[in-house]
Amino acid sequence: MFKRLFDLQWKSFFRSASFSTGIWIKIFMGIGALYFAIIFLAMGFGVFFLIEEQGLGDPLRVVNQYLIYYLAFDLGFRYMLQKMPVTNIKPLLYLPMKKSHVVHFSLGKTIVSFFNWSHAFFFIPFSIILLTKDYGFLNVLGWHLGIIALVYANNFINVLANNKDTVFAVFAGIFALLGLSHYYNWFDVTQYTAPFFDMLYDIPVTALIPWAIALALFVSAFNYFKNNMYLDAGLAAKKAEAKTENLDWLNRFGNLGTFLKNDIKLIKRNKRSRTSVIMGFFFIFYGLLFFTGAIEAYDGPFWRIFAGIFVTGGFLFSFGQFVPSWDSSYYPLMMSQNIAYREYLDSKWYLVIIATVISTFLATFYLYFGWEAYAAVLVGAIYNIGINSYLVLWGGAYIKTPIDLTSNKKAFGDKQSFNAKTMLLSLPKLLLPMVIYAIGHFLASPLVGYLLVAATGVLGFAFKNKVFTLIEKIYKKEKYKTLAAYKQKA
Repeated sequence: MFKRLFDLQWKSFFRSASFSTGIWIKIFMGIGALYFAIIFLAMGFGVFFLIEEQGLGDPLRVVNQYLIYYLAFDLGFRYMLQKMPVTNIKPLLYLPMKKSHVVHFSLGKTIVSFFNWSHAFFFIPFSIILLTKDYGFLNVLGWHLGIIALVYANNFINVLANNKDTVFAVFAGIFALLGLSHYYNWFDVTQYTAPFFDMLYDIPVTALIPWAIALALFVSAFNYFKNNMYLDAGLAAKKAEAKTENLDWLNRFGNLGTFLKNDIKLIKRNKRSRTSVIMGFFFIFYGLLFFTGAIEAYDGPFWRIFAGIFVTGGFLFSFGQFVPSWDSSYYPLMMSQNIAYREYLDSKWYLVIIATVISTFLATFYLYFGWEAYAAVLVGAIYNIGINSYLVLWGGAYIKTPIDLTSNKKAFGDKQSFNAKTMLLSLPKLLLPMVIYAIGHFLASPLVGYLLVAATGVLGFAFKNKVFTLIEKIYKKEKYKTLAAYKQKA
């Protein structure tokens, strides 16, 4: 039975409309997975000796102290990126196939996910090092199996908490506060969690506790999906309180105002778009990795420009790159109306520009780290307005991915959103400003480098009309391919 389900899944992948782009994304995902595997391996083999060299104490106890943060970050990372077990059940419900088999198969796909087995690249080498350092075999085995069980517990917690934004926000807020409290020595949560992880080593049989938790979560997830697996699931009309919003002040802008009103309502009323806005907001704090000197490898002038682009371009990258996919549900209807493409693209552009200006204002706290830090933010904003705003709209013409606005999954991108053209268009967004800055930096001074990047953005803004004419022609050329793609399901 599982072989039949696997065969169906395999055929679905090769026969899907997104097969060609799926191959590309799988290749690049494989490269990304290899990169993280190498990083985890290096950490697994090196962290013991690094802790020992720094004289921080017993390496195993030190790792146990911070495992709570490791698992919390893993759970948050899963919530944002891990795909949920999706199986097209309607055709299967007509076949002589048990529901339990289908649910087991769907949950089984999450068990073999990269988000689970990737942890082995850290914990297996670290466990091997422990054994070579005369730590007890049964003790290390119990500790190792207990941690693996907690990783799988995270997997099933993520499945059960799917799309529960409020729960995730509360969870993220709590651990952010705990992290700050630990950093400033207000409250150290590790004093209460580390003994549990130490117990897994000291008393190996206690590894059964996390396995019992993981099994209970699996049974809960299995029962939930099995009990809700029927044809009418999700078809019942949901009742919601109707709300009106007064956005009449946008009417003065004509058709442009109409499009802006639609975009504002789309962002406020749908999970996926709200998630993109939230992600864009958190991009503002990305520069802390570069401007505080927390990571030595990022303490360089070129990385400042890189950070400036991301700090002010969070909304641009998370929302702008999916134009026109945000409107995929009613795109065919919209294209049948007497609507000028130029006005449609203008509305998206203005929305991205407004968000970039707001992000730049909110990022003024980077002045605390010196004028160069905020200068990088300012020139990054100018470059985003003058160059990257065009590039995301241009790339959108080749992204033919219908978006489910009721779901916040795949918030960082769908498999059809990545192809050779969009990849080539993404290079100038990040690499070109760094190259321009490098020219000014080496020929004159850092200030000249900043001025060159800003001048490039201003020059791009000056040629807005000509650039938009080119982008409009591309959208018209890709119009019918886009309409056909939105009718297909991956």
